[in-house]
Amino acid sequence: MSLAKEFRDFILRGSVVDLAVGVIIGAAFGALVKSAVDDVLMPPLGYVTGGMDFGDKVLTLVEEGTPHAVTQTPLKQVDLRYGKFLNAAISLLIQGFAIFLAIKLLSKLRRPAPAPAAGPPPLTKDQELLTEIRDLLRRK
Repeated sequence: MSLAKEFRDFILRGSVVDLAVGVIIGAAFGALVKSAVDDVLMPPLGYVTGGMDFGDKVLTLVEEGTPHAVTQTPLKQVDLRYGKFLNAAISLLIQGFAIFLAIKLLSKLRRPAPAPAAGPPPLTKDQELLTEIRDLLRRK
């Protein structure tokens, strides 16, 4: 079997195609949730908190031009951008909750699995009588 044929068989396998579709839809869904958080959810939250925009929140650890403790060379500014982290954390929570709801909805829409067979049906009255007759004949 040639390498090209093996690769074609691998790519056309259902699970690989399903995974590719899932990744593409997941990326689009992630962009949608990021926009919802950044453009829809955070502005009103910033308004409620007095005009605070979490995306711009920064904690400066080192000011630009501060000399290095050992080499005494001027350093570039070092910022801890915790606002972007908060936005990403909120996006993750919303995205996780949305995926949870989607899976819950899909599981309700899915047809229930057929119930497993309960075994042989109970014997009818005729079958019970025939079984008793058979057992009596065996004993004789």
